[in-house]
Amino acid sequence: MMRKHASLTKDEETNAAAWEAVRGAGWGAFKWGTFSVVAGGVAYALSPIYRGLTIQFKIYIQMSGMILGSMIEADKRMVGYEHMIRHQKRLARDMEVWRKYEEEFENKGTPGVGSESEVTRKEP
Repeated sequence: MMRKHASLTKDEETNAAAWEAVRGAGWGAFKWGTFSVVAGGVAYALSPIYRGLTIQFKIYIQMSGMILGSMIEADKRMVGYEHMIRHQKRLARDMEVWRKYEEEFENKGTPGVGSESEVTRKEP
């Protein structure tokens, strides 16, 4: 089945994943951009070759660091988000299987886990 126009705006899981990638990209750009600025300052202080570069090329180098960092961090966040979603779905599936298992035994007359219908607990 093909998606209809603007159907992704209503898909909560896709939107949550996209926002997680955006947060990762922003953080990666900041983190790697900070590193690029520091590295550029060190290069400017120590390297006559770096000092001789045009301002446009220096900005290009700084932006390249930020872009690379944003891509790496966005990918890292997306992989982490995907693992978290898979884990949550696996837990939900396992909980449903366990509920059906308990229900089956309760229907046979066996009390479920934590049930005190046939057992009286003595208080200390």
